Amino acid sequence: MSDRPTMTTTAGAPISDNQNSLTAGPRGGILMQDYQLLEKLAHQNRERIPERVVHAKGWGAYGTLKITGDISKYTRAKALQPGAETPMIARFSTVAGELGAADHERDVRGFALKFYTEEGNWDLVGNNTPVFFVRDPYKFPDFIHTQKRHPKTNLRSPTAMWDFWSLSPESLHQTTILFSDRGLPITPMHMNGYGSHTYSFWNDAGERFWVKFHFKTQQGHEHYTNEVAEGIIGKTREGYQEALFGAIEDGRFPRWTVQVQIMPEADADKTSYNPFDLTKVWPHADYPPIDIGVMELNRNPENYFAEIEQAAFSPSNIVPGISHSPDKMLQARVFSYADAHRHRLGTHYEALPVNAPRCPVHHYHKDGQMNFFGQKTGNVDAYYEPNSVSGSAAELPSAKEPPLAITGDADRYNHRIGNDDYSQPRALFNLFNDEQKGRLFSNIAAAMGGVPGAIIERQMAHYRQVHPDYEAGVRAALKAAHGYEADTISTAAE
Repeated sequence: MSDRPTMTTTAGAPISDNQNSLTAGPRGGILMQDYQLLEKLAHQNRERIPERVVHAKGWGAYGTLKITGDISKYTRAKALQPGAETPMIARFSTVAGELGAADHERDVRGFALKFYTEEGNWDLVGNNTPVFFVRDPYKFPDFIHTQKRHPKTNLRSPTAMWDFWSLSPESLHQTTILFSDRGLPITPMHMNGYGSHTYSFWNDAGERFWVKFHFKTQQGHEHYTNEVAEGIIGKTREGYQEALFGAIEDGRFPRWTVQVQIMPEADADKTSYNPFDLTKVWPHADYPPIDIGVMELNRNPENYFAEIEQAAFSPSNIVPGISHSPDKMLQARVFSYADAHRHRLGTHYEALPVNAPRCPVHHYHKDGQMNFFGQKTGNVDAYYEPNSVSGSAAELPSAKEPPLAITGDADRYNHRIGNDDYSQPRALFNLFNDEQKGRLFSNIAAAMGGVPGAIIERQMAHYRQVHPDYEAGVRAALKAAHGYEADTISTAAE
């Protein structure tokens, strides 16, 4: 056994016996001087960190983004130029479930990507759906509360969910996707990914374009029904982890075709819908998706905690040529995601190996907990800026992006008044065949069990405005599943 490395304490001292604690004789008590035992117990007490408030349960792997198309006229980002190959890491997740939740639950799936570019890390933090439940970040904490546990029962509350959704008609688009077949992919590899938000490109000429990102699965779309998923959960709660890890270990590397939709900057004032509204999609007929490359996952992490649980993604991580938009949800996430990581992982979370950029890093952030790297300014005497110290980090004016044109008076505008929240869900509903509609109706009915009639009727009024068949189908499914019947909208539902 002499070829094995010596076990040590965290301070590097060799450990002679890792089987027995230090005691006062064979029947005596443990001695407080057993620093090795104390260190081991103390570290065990601190093995866990706070789980993510949302997207707690996740699965991930490393891979590569390869660019085969040419969108150089839209963006100067080096990672998106023809022929570029960029290392990356992906993390997929459920939204509502805790760390111990089952993988095969009906839920939106997170689709988070970190690209280690030569210009810094670029993160794209989206979902497997092109839209979301709300369009204003002021309502995001309220929405997430409805997805978590009731403060008294400590159980998930269908009443809270449907109460919120029925009072928020902008959620119709997302809930229609959630309760359709695509709400339960069989694995992370059998679903699309979307940047969801509207981002922007800018080129060397200082021209800005609005952009939507799409990642289309090359494995094909496959989904489970609720009944099949329930059977799988009875056998394993880790089906997604098993599938993703096993596929990569076996050399069956999953791939996604990468596409972008491009909108000229001036078009944002011409569309009938708000192109920065996260509850809306851009019609493909107006802005056709352009194939630009392939994303492949081909390496599993060596340590799940260090590389997936501590992986931190944020829309604040952008590079020259890629930027944000007036999308209110995106602008709030620019703050909230990085802030969540500083709380959960620590001030210097981006210095962790999985989060660290692969390019040189220089900044003037100072001290704080777990600063193990000293200064990143290029010169020890440069601990402030501006300075006249040779070799210290300096600005790069050429990296400045063009100004973002934003007009209007500051106010808390009501974005429900005059907003059409029914046309796009109607267009989606009309794409479903009869079998798909039938599963949509039954999935909604199953999720409405125990919900008060007033809330159900309020939601029915929304379905009726989408399409009469939508309302009729859900009513029939509710009657079959729960014996629910109501001929008219109750006064309480209005």
